[in-house]
Amino acid sequence: MAIPESELIINPNGTVYHLNLLPEHISDTIITVGDPERVAKVSKYFDEMEVQVAKREFVTHTGYYKGKRLTVISTGMGTDNIDILMNELDALVNIDFRSREVNEEKIKLSIVRIGTSGSLQETVPLGSHLASHTSIGLDTLMQFYPLEQTEEEQIITAKLQQELGLGFRPYCVSGAQRLIQKIAYDMVPGNTLTCPGFYAPQGRVLRGGLRNQALLQTYQDFRHNAYMLTNFEMETAGYYSMGRILGHDMLSLNAIVANRVTQQFAENAEEVIDSLIVKVLDRI
Repeated sequence: MAIPESELIINPNGTVYHLNLLPEHISDTIITVGDPERVAKVSKYFDEMEVQVAKREFVTHTGYYKGKRLTVISTGMGTDNIDILMNELDALVNIDFRSREVNEEKIKLSIVRIGTSGSLQETVPLGSHLASHTSIGLDTLMQFYPLEQTEEEQIITAKLQQELGLGFRPYCVSGAQRLIQKIAYDMVPGNTLTCPGFYAPQGRVLRGGLRNQALLQTYQDFRHNAYMLTNFEMETAGYYSMGRILGHDMLSLNAIVANRVTQQFAENAEEVIDSLIVKVLDRI
């Protein structure tokens, strides 16, 4: 059945609506970053550049690194942008733009996020590289998708919902074991909390105040058996849930540039991020 024009919007030049990309513009191995300016900090290591496209916060470079074709693309911040990114990347490889029908044979993308994050535990050192083995989303994106979850994931999210006093159930999803073993085997293993904002949802108080004064402490103290929250940011749970729904392999890697327990920020944050970029390029 053909997908209507209002659902899959294709630009006059044949590109997908927000990303402004054609299917041949991307590799099946993709690195994502939040900041559009960070795209060039990854692609500067490419031996050859093939594609450079920019629209809104979505900047895309495709090229070759040591003979491997890679795409790096920026997303902006938040799971609302991840919703757009993941649907349109999937459309590029799994929907025929001429017939508007889903391809019979599906392509599985490998997508690795390189991002920054704040630590929630003293045991997660400032300047370390952390791999999100699981992520819990405090946003409401998955209130609109038929995400399937394991019994254990539902137990964890029900407990966190109760402790935070939320009016909706958070969601918990794991990253791709294949990518963890290939790329993140020596990184700090983590359970990442994805927040729907940078300030109050992460327990920061400026002039807006904080409804739950114990929020940060609740995050730090949360336990379910051996499970605890190690860090937080704003995209990972969106990646992992959309990856599960659409059938793509996802891994989120985090340069730990802040520790909220000790209230420290890494003076060498750019070096920490750059070393993570190089590590991913060599292993992906």
